[in-house]
Amino acid sequence: MLKNKPNSLKIVLLLLAIVAVNWIGSHVYKRFDLTKDHRYTLSEAALNTLKTVNSPIVVDVFLEGNFPSEFRRLHDETQQLLEEFSIHNSQIKFNFINPIADENTRDNNIQQLVKRGLEPLQLSVNENGKSSQELIFPWALASYNDQTVKISLIKNKIGTTQQELVTNSIQHLEYAFADGFKKLVTPKSKKIAFLKGNGELDDIGANGRMKGRNLEDFILSLREHYNIAPFTLDSVAKNPQKTLDQLNTFDLIIAAKPTEAFTEDEKLVLDQYTMNGGKSIWLTEAVVIDKDSLYNAVGQSVAIMRNLNLNDFFFKYGVRINPVIVNDLYSAPITLAIGNGSNAQFQPIQWPYSPLATGNSDHPITSNLNPVKFDFASQIDTLKNKVKKTILLQSSKLTKLEGVPEEISLDIVTKEKDPSTYTKGPQNLAVLLEGKFTSVYKNRIKPFKVKNDIDESVPTKMLIIADGDVIKNDVVKNEPQELGFDRWTGQTFGNKEFLLNAVNYLLDDDGLINIRNKAVSIAFLDTQKVKDTKGTWQFINIVLPLILLGVFGFVFNYFRRKKYA
Repeated sequence: MLKNKPNSLKIVLLLLAIVAVNWIGSHVYKRFDLTKDHRYTLSEAALNTLKTVNSPIVVDVFLEGNFPSEFRRLHDETQQLLEEFSIHNSQIKFNFINPIADENTRDNNIQQLVKRGLEPLQLSVNENGKSSQELIFPWALASYNDQTVKISLIKNKIGTTQQELVTNSIQHLEYAFADGFKKLVTPKSKKIAFLKGNGELDDIGANGRMKGRNLEDFILSLREHYNIAPFTLDSVAKNPQKTLDQLNTFDLIIAAKPTEAFTEDEKLVLDQYTMNGGKSIWLTEAVVIDKDSLYNAVGQSVAIMRNLNLNDFFFKYGVRINPVIVNDLYSAPITLAIGNGSNAQFQPIQWPYSPLATGNSDHPITSNLNPVKFDFASQIDTLKNKVKKTILLQSSKLTKLEGVPEEISLDIVTKEKDPSTYTKGPQNLAVLLEGKFTSVYKNRIKPFKVKNDIDESVPTKMLIIADGDVIKNDVVKNEPQELGFDRWTGQTFGNKEFLLNAVNYLLDDDGLINIRNKAVSIAFLDTQKVKDTKGTWQFINIVLPLILLGVFGFVFNYFRRKKYA
């Protein structure tokens, strides 16, 4: 009995330890993300979007059905991410729905989803040597207090494989849902002004309705987040101080392709707006020519220099937009009618004056972004000063620069390009400026007296884009098309996403846009290798165990007989 006492004590202590661990486990909750890229750890900015949520956010995810293995992975990662959100806030409720599972309601459901802007994705499925087409809706609808937003689960890039598409999409998931939740729970507070009065692209009329339709798609997208209004600088001539005070009520101004020179009074108002911490996006170029001007009887036009009286303005801030045209071998096509009369056919042909700019992969604005399409882009130089400059978009290496005046003709598409002449290297097409700016009018006579004159700004941001057409959507039969969409080739370039990301970055105080830089590494099976080694692994998993079992049985019986003979 005495000998058994220590063992009994150990058993009792073990049982007490098990009970204690279970009690602690039921009252203390902790998760550990052991993945190398911390893909299941939600960022602080994403969690902040849920702090004020006190009623259910219902998320309907349409990513359900018989998918290829890559998209089943996207389904699983989406479910895992939503579970993480719901763990941090129990008001997050989600369902996975297959809208096309029922053949009786399939067509009606497809029509309803497309009407809401949820475009389907056609997949090619190759299994066991057979190819088939599958239709999926990679979208989610999030609803909160009678509001609903759509969330895209696909991050498409031109020229990517199916596995790369899924990898990009998984990497984008956290930002997509966090951004959607922010739209639902955060009231609009930031104000954006589209400048008018200097020949900018048509925007919103004074009555709040669309005057023109070249900016409609982008403005409608912005309205989901921000308050939008036009702002004319014409009143500067009568009362510049009042105009400046009114402009200072906006958080961001956008100058969309101005074509008329700015007066010194207008420049001082814009300068002091920046000194007061105002953010701005300038979509402007130093050359006058448009694609539309080439569609004439001779198919040509002359590019000349455009003087907006902004050279000293940008120069002081640290950039210079040069009066040249970027000619790039990596470019978008132009669609021309080939042939005569009724036999003419529209064909897309490479157009070197439409560079496809690639983004800076290390910056959240341009990370994981489709090429951005430019038209007759100028080139930007950066100058030394204390303002931080980040190159966001560049042309390819195969470029050359053409000065103005220059005759541009559609006949260039018929001439063979000589790559040896394209030696100028990557050209800067979009530059982000951040920091404290020095006033353009420091130590200069000012055109009017400014109340509370400022010579150095508080920390602020400015984006310079060397082409006004980057923001311009096509209009077909008086209907605006999606910004960046080319109806002739069916491709969607990154213009819209780039500009939306830029606005979010300039106005984002909580760092939500930085989630786009989160890198996620997804491992997929090599389907070709699986196919090539299929027989080997079948032999190892099925035949080899039977052989080993037979050998073991033979050896066992041999020694057993020998022992007991």
